[in-house]
Amino acid sequence: MSHDTKTKLVYMANQIATFFKTQPESEAAQGVATHINKFWEPRMRRQLFEILEKEDNGLDALVLQAVPLIRKPEPVEQPFR
Repeated sequence: MSHDTKTKLVYMANQIATFFKTQPESEAAQGVATHINKFWEPRMRRQLFEILEKEDNGLDALVLQAVPLIRKPEPVEQPFR
């Protein structure tokens, strides 16, 4: 995954979190997760989980709160060579 792709995904996730911060606190993390689960294709969610492996990933605290609610896609199987 390129640095540019990582930057864009972090930006997008943080934008979603910014929107949901206007919602009641009890609903905000669920809203972020629901949006990501509904609108992000598995490849994007897989890359989000790769970003999460880095300690200094730039993700908003609300995105981090939503992580347990985000569906983690199955790993991509690599073909035999």
